[in-house]
Amino acid sequence: MLYYTVHHITRFRYSAPISESVMEVRIQPRSDGFQHCLDFRLSTSPKTQIMSYRDALANRVHNFDIPNRHSHLTITAEALVEVTTPPELPTALSSTAWEDLDAITEHDEYWDVLKPSHFARPSELLYELMRELDIRRREDPLTVLRTINTAIYEHFEYAKQNTRVDSPIDDALHIRRGVCQDFAHIMIALARELRVPCRYVSGYLFTEPDSNDRSTNGATHAWVEAFLPELGWVGFDPTNNTIAAERHIRVAVGRDYADVPPTQGVFRGKAESKLSVSVQVLPAEMPSIGNEIFLESDWTTVPADDNENQESQWQQDQQQ
Repeated sequence: MLYYTVHHITRFRYSAPISESVMEVRIQPRSDGFQHCLDFRLSTSPKTQIMSYRDALANRVHNFDIPNRHSHLTITAEALVEVTTPPELPTALSSTAWEDLDAITEHDEYWDVLKPSHFARPSELLYELMRELDIRRREDPLTVLRTINTAIYEHFEYAKQNTRVDSPIDDALHIRRGVCQDFAHIMIALARELRVPCRYVSGYLFTEPDSNDRSTNGATHAWVEAFLPELGWVGFDPTNNTIAAERHIRVAVGRDYADVPPTQGVFRGKAESKLSVSVQVLPAEMPSIGNEIFLESDWTTVPADDNENQESQWQQDQQQ
């Protein structure tokens, strides 16, 4: 059993005071599978009342409205997570695994993670990559997905500031560079072309000092999960050529990044915003606290300027 503390700070700075911010955040670690979120604390500056709900995929979503004038917004999240090491995967699946997978997915349960989605959709560049790497149905699904995981790692350079939060996969496919968000979308699109259910996972990665991880500390992370016969959902991290295990902390799952951005919102006012994110994941001792989840929030309000023009801007950060 392993324990981690996660400190996640998101800061928005505005070039001029704005009159209102409306925001959704998806940064609370999930409690399912081999992971349990023991404690979670969320606060904002300026302070406000924080509400929450679970979406259709059981992701915890917090939302709030700051209706008073402000020139900055800071969102601070702290979590304590318990992770159990998952069992080791087999070398390969049975000889009937492709047929078994087709039988499982012939119904509608997995249609949304089999069809193209906003960021994970086929293109001519994707088909060129499939031909180049000989990606097709062969051996068994687990073996093929391991091959795809390694191929993305070996054929794509990890490099920041080459793609954007809203980049289509063709941007990374064309220059063969990108970050974890790009690599996850490419692997999802490839898996779905083979009719393997595949979904996007946002979260955190604990980076050990002697690891060969390409992703760095100080940012959120992203990888994929594929549904396989005999195994269920299995995580693959093409950024680091690993199977998602006890160092991966899952926050949210969706068809692709569009479903699960860590922060997303709009503000009211004529200003430009600047975003910065700081993430720290550290090992922790066995806690003595219970399993209750706490939310820190206070309601503060100042009358907004009704004469100010409204401008909306999506506020999102790319997963590295």
